[in-house]
Amino acid sequence: MRSPKIQAAEANGERSGSLTKALDIIEATVRQPIPSTTAELAALLGLAKPTAHRVVNSLRELGYLKREPGSSRLVEGDRLVALALDVLASAAQRGPRHNILHALAEQTGETANLGVMASGQVVYVDRVETKWPLGLRFDVGSRVPIHCTALGKMFLSFMSERQRDKYLTTLPLTRYTENTRTRREDLEADLERIRADGVSFDNCEFMSGVVCLAVPVRGPSGRVVAGVAISAPEARLTVEEARPHVAALREAAERLAITFDDPGHDHR
Repeated sequence: MRSPKIQAAEANGERSGSLTKALDIIEATVRQPIPSTTAELAALLGLAKPTAHRVVNSLRELGYLKREPGSSRLVEGDRLVALALDVLASAAQRGPRHNILHALAEQTGETANLGVMASGQVVYVDRVETKWPLGLRFDVGSRVPIHCTALGKMFLSFMSERQRDKYLTTLPLTRYTENTRTRREDLEADLERIRADGVSFDNCEFMSGVVCLAVPVRGPSGRVVAGVAISAPEARLTVEEARPHVAALREAAERLAITFDDPGHDHR
């Protein structure tokens, strides 16, 4: 008969192995350019299909994975997205990213933002407010639409054609101001210009009297992993007056890129 110590060690080993498999499946899911099935993940990771199905079902029950609507393919669950955003926000405010944003705000005299895309919206993961009057107030964790914000249009522009078409086909182009693009062809024209120029503008399209510009932050493979932006009241900074700040934004984006690992997949 095995001793209690041996039995405990075996149980701990089983738990450790299950945890490793779960983390491997989560990492593989978020790194695939196209959502995978459980069988595809099992083949990729060298797992037995029953084992993969058991672990995936547990992760789905816990909210870390979910099925793509109308499909058996797996994508990030709401709980995993929330955890990732919490990690990004906490790390951003403690580490070099916040210092880079602070330097950008000081250099431009305007509010600097760092954002990522999650669940079809832009989420602010860090922000440094300007000292000027009429500072724009958005807390870390705030979500804004993608079709009428500088960061959102930037993310749309640099998606794969497949992902972009999915969003443009299903996205309600809600009007927020008289400048909001509410026709797909008008928005697509903006996105084409953004891809060509590498810089995105929001000319009072989300909030009346507020101008924003954004550039992409790229990971090691060149994929867009985040965006950095500045925003200001139009009374202080028009779109044309904002253009000279593009160089400072791009420099900040290059510095921010060093702080990001590349997840290796399209924004969803």
